[in-house]
Formats: sequence, structure tokens, C-alpha cells
Amino acid sequence: MYQINLSDFTIDVVRKNIKNMHLSVYPPTGRVRIAAPLNIDDEAVRLFAISKLGWIKRHQRNFAKQERQSPRIYKTRESHYYQGKRYLLKVIEHEAPNKVLLKNRTYLELYVRPDTSIQQRQAILNEWYRTELKKLVQPIIDIWEKRMGVQVEDWQVKQMKTKWGTCNIEKKRIWLNLELAKKPINCLEYIIVHEMVHLLERHHNDRFLYYMDTFLPNWKQLKSELNTLPVSHADWEY
Repeated sequence: MYQINLSDFTIDVVRKNIKNMHLSVYPPTGRVRIAAPLNIDDEAVRLFAISKLGWIKRHQRNFAKQERQSPRIYKTRESHYYQGKRYLLKVIEHEAPNKVLLKNRTYLELYVRPDTSIQQRQAILNEWYRTELKKLVQPIIDIWEKRMGVQVEDWQVKQMKTKWGTCNIEKKRIWLNLELAKKPINCLEYIIVHEMVHLLERHHNDRFLYYMDTFLPNWKQLKSELNTLPVSHADWEY
């Protein structure tokens, strides 16, 4: 990968064995990336980027308007998200094992021992997110394995700083970002399908897009929904 400077921003350029150039603008910062065929020279890439300047700036403005969450300190009445819905955290101190309860449509209750630190509260809530997310993943994979004719050998959930999901094609293993527990289920399904399509096509080329259009015709809308929902103070992208 290398970079070209254009106007008032920098573009990442990646060379791939593909037929056409693909332009992407990633949330939340509006990072620009071009995937270019191996046989296209640098000047052609630059001219392609110039021709897309209006499109790039429009997407960057949209991302700049996206709602951001300040760093969480895990106190009562602080906003937290689960499956795309906003809840108010209610911190309850008690002398018993830590736990998290989704009480109703308004409150997410966090039961902790007195003097539990912010880091410990975060870890407790994240473990709850992990448990709840794992309940959703396998049923979705089961459905799409039958539809797509592929087999996922293993999947795991972990915190990732730069991706919603990844796929190890050789091991047929999928990794999903823990943050997806906070997003609507249809957005989780979109990411799972995206990673499973990589078992049919490694690259983000025309063949990959054909599979996405075939299996999940509304994937572009789901991607847009995922990228316009409130994001944490950390930088997430896909």
C-alpha cells in the first residue's frame, strides 16, 4: 500500500489482481482508499480520484455529522446501546456477584460490588455483550451456510479497532467485532454474510459484489445503516 496526496486529504492506494478500480470512504474519519488493478499506472489512479472528488467530500461531510459518544464512565443514566436501541445505565451496588440485566425498554442494570472501578465495570458489561452476541451468531451462520453452500469451521468474538469482521479463508474462521452487540441484528447479519462471501471470493472485486447482490440485495442499505448509527469514541470502520 502507498499514499497519494490530493487536494486537502491523503488517499491510501492498494494494488490488487482486479479488473476495475474501487473507491471507498470509511467512517468515522472519512479515510479514503482506492483498490487499483495491477496494470493501471499511478497517474490513472490520480485522475480517477480527481474525478471522484465531489463524491468523496460528500461522504466525508456525512461522516462528520455522525453522532459520537464521549468516553463512557459507566455511571447511572449514562447512555448505552444494545441491538441498535438506546438504554440508560442503572448502576446498582450490592455485596453479591456482578451481573447485568436488561430490565425493560429503558434501563440496562449493572450490578457491581462497591468500589468497582470504571475499568472493571466496563469489563463486566463487555462480557455481557459478548455472551449476548454469541447467542445470536450461530443461528445466523446456520441459515446462511445452507443458502450459500459454504461451511464456517469456527467463529469467535473479539474487540477490534479497525474492522467489524474478518475472515481467515484457509481456516474458514470468522472473527466478529464485539461492538456488533450494540448494533441492530440485521447489521450483524450483514457483516456475517460479508465475511462468509469471502469463502467464495477472497477479494472485494466484481465477483464478490455479485455474490453480495445475489445473497443480500439490500446489503448497501444495511452497510449505510451500520455506518450512520452512533459510534463510540474509538475509531471503527469497515
